[in-house]
Amino acid sequence: MFNSVNNPFGQKIESAISTGQGKQQHQQEQNKDEEKRYLENDDKDEVQISAQPELSEDDILYLTRNYIEKLKNENETNPKTIEKLDKFLAKFDVKKFMKRNPKLTSSDFYMVMYNEVAGLL
Repeated sequence: MFNSVNNPFGQKIESAISTGQGKQQHQQEQNKDEEKRYLENDDKDEVQISAQPELSEDDILYLTRNYIEKLKNENETNPKTIEKLDKFLAKFDVKKFMKRNPKLTSSDFYMVMYNEVAGLL
């Protein structure tokens, strides 16, 4: 609008508002570019908080038997629950369990077992 009125040299005249908006937009673009570069250069390192080792088949069998025995001791007065726990232990297949729950640590094992056995109690 101002470029054609009283502008003998034909230079572009910007208002103060458009200059401020341009600087703000330019700054936002720089921030986006910096964030994009940061995300692209982000390290691919994985951090394990507890760094516990994965359980083997023998470990899972031992922990399962131990877990079921503790539950039996807690429910000594309820024979139906003890029967259900015995059936669960007899049908327990380590290979299927490990296929459904790969890379288990000991803390993961207890969470999974709680969910598996909760219906029996």
